[in-house]
Amino acid sequence: MKTAVISGASSGIGEACARLLAEFGWEVFLVARRRDRLDEIASEINGHAIDLDVTKASVEDFKCVRTCDLLVNCAGGAFGVDVVEEADVDDWVKMYNVNVLGTLRLTQIFLPRLIESQGCVINITSTAALGGYEGGAGYCAAKSAQRALTQSLRLEMKGEPVRITELLPGMVHTPEFSLNRLQGDADRASAVYKDVDRPLTAEDVAQVVLMVSNLPPHVNIDELVVRPVAQRAQHALFRGALNWHDSVHKPDSFLN
Repeated sequence: MKTAVISGASSGIGEACARLLAEFGWEVFLVARRRDRLDEIASEINGHAIDLDVTKASVEDFKCVRTCDLLVNCAGGAFGVDVVEEADVDDWVKMYNVNVLGTLRLTQIFLPRLIESQGCVINITSTAALGGYEGGAGYCAAKSAQRALTQSLRLEMKGEPVRITELLPGMVHTPEFSLNRLQGDADRASAVYKDVDRPLTAEDVAQVVLMVSNLPPHVNIDELVVRPVAQRAQHALFRGALNWHDSVHKPDSFLN
């Protein structure tokens, strides 16, 4: 049985990855701050809950993880949509800490085990790492830094049997991302996805993680941008019906 460690596993993409990997026979360690939510998910998938703040993670926190074949750095988030002139520095610090330093800490902790198992690191960044947009400077900066970390790590691991992949999702509709970013304003959070025909779901992104993790160990996908059909670029979002045929079959997995 292969072992996966997934941060940000209490909700959204992290939770979806944990559930799907467990479904396909992986032993999963779920990492996040919300113990009650972690325990609930872990009990449902026969996984293991590790409640901690990734920005303060240490080797001691993961003594229970003897081997690691896959590390999914999914803990992250965006806070605020202020323009640079009015940006809240504390929001920027929080975004940098969780998106970048959280990824750094877990990667440092698990790299020796991943090299030993000839495993894979998948860092979930964002298409926000590809360019700035109004009101997004803090998040774009944090995700750009996480992207730079991933690119440097891949080069530094030259000569080591370990895969380093960056997964850059576009618009993903999860219950908490926009709600957290907009300080709990449900109406504004809902408006982000208004009239967008089938934005990505957390489960869609998890399918990509599963696909990458199951590739032969000598095959590395450096980076993979994943968007809904309605979003052709960060600045090119179509709002309206795409007239999908009702008969279009959605596969249970990319592996089927």
